[in-house]
Amino acid sequence: MTDPILDPDELNRAKAELRTRMSARRQVMAGEAADAAHRLAMNLSAVIAPSSGTIVSGYWPMRGEIDPRPCLTALWSGGCRISLPVVPDDKQALIFREWEPDEELVPGPFGTSEPAPEAETVYPTLLLVPLLAFDREGRRLGYGGGYYDRTLAALREWQSVQAIGVAYSGQEIDAVPAGPHDALLNGIVTEAGFIEISE
Repeated sequence: MTDPILDPDELNRAKAELRTRMSARRQVMAGEAADAAHRLAMNLSAVIAPSSGTIVSGYWPMRGEIDPRPCLTALWSGGCRISLPVVPDDKQALIFREWEPDEELVPGPFGTSEPAPEAETVYPTLLLVPLLAFDREGRRLGYGGGYYDRTLAALREWQSVQAIGVAYSGQEIDAVPAGPHDALLNGIVTEAGFIEISE
């Protein structure tokens, strides 16, 4: 395992540079992979078979993110309860509200779409996590808000949680710059296959 970067300024600089580069790279990938979402769903279903009633969180794609909606629809058809994240006002852990594939969403902060406030709040045990870059040690580069790091830390304090990064295969890099508080993924699913992260 690569050592974490302990200097906050050095870590922030490294992440900011990488975010700029990977955002541009992902936009190119999004325009070139027409069937990526369906291949993603097939690869996930080949290795992940949660029991009926499992609470799964996904996300509504934006800014070139690979589309997880075929994955969510397949999991919902298999009896899972699907939720989407809601960004809280206090910048703490994400909130998850239950959602079904035919339900309309409402606009959220940062260009997100989220279930309506009256939807039930739930606590997922399987999270499909968006990202800008990943490596084979389970590190992910997010958007800089730290929401998933805080959320995974909070959820893992009291239940077993599996966090699966969702990405294009071209978003893999040798080593994502990470600090001691960056939460690790349990695996990554891409349009090219599934990468298991060994503990």
